[in-house]
Amino acid sequence: MTDRENNENNDGLTDFGFESIPRADKKQRVRGVFDSVAERYDLMNDLMSAGVHRLWKRIAIARSGLRPGNVALDIAAGSGDLSAGFARQVGPSGRVFVTDINARMLAVGRDRLTDAGIVGTVEYLRADAEQLPFRSRSFDCVSIGFGLRNVTDKAAALSSMRRVLKPGGKVLVLEFSHPHLGPLEPLYDFYSLTILPKLGELVLEDGDSYRYLAESIRKHPDQEALKALMVEQGFERCEYLNLSGGIVALHTGYRI
Repeated sequence: MTDRENNENNDGLTDFGFESIPRADKKQRVRGVFDSVAERYDLMNDLMSAGVHRLWKRIAIARSGLRPGNVALDIAAGSGDLSAGFARQVGPSGRVFVTDINARMLAVGRDRLTDAGIVGTVEYLRADAEQLPFRSRSFDCVSIGFGLRNVTDKAAALSSMRRVLKPGGKVLVLEFSHPHLGPLEPLYDFYSLTILPKLGELVLEDGDSYRYLAESIRKHPDQEALKALMVEQGFERCEYLNLSGGIVALHTGYRI
């Protein structure tokens, strides 16, 4: 556990972007952000990543290891990009459980997948990543895409994800991370911390949500720290793949 996480536990505070708030308040504050952006979630992702999030998600789907007949769980599924890819991989004999803690986001994902003709193999459930309401050893693959940094207790979420994995099952954590861009890093910082909130204000009249999302990236554990946290929670063969110079990292691990 990192020093910052120990401090959060000791003083009862956690981060909400660059702001320190009571741990008990974070879920409600995060829910407010996603209530605000739910209907424009894909536009939000396009603004934050210049559209490259679609490629990052395709890479995650390709590395899931899912086969026809498998059962997958997509946590913090958002508008359902990962869920859709998993559904195609597991086929009509498999199953994908699509979950989100935010009811509006879950509805957006359900509508989007239904419009794409993905029905029958998917089930939707409002669920908290820290306390997943599934039996142990239920899933061949568990994923969380761009959601872990919004979780109050990341260790609890990872532990819950491991619990519901079958032996041999794989976890995928796709998340904004700490880039290694050399001389371009100041430009990335300026874009994400200054330009992105202004775009949110101009395009969507919601600069505060984008400011939080940009700040939350800075507070998220870096690649090695997240890998260590996964190991602490019992995952094995943990590794990560930096994407776009580490702007995003795909962490993987297994329950053996």
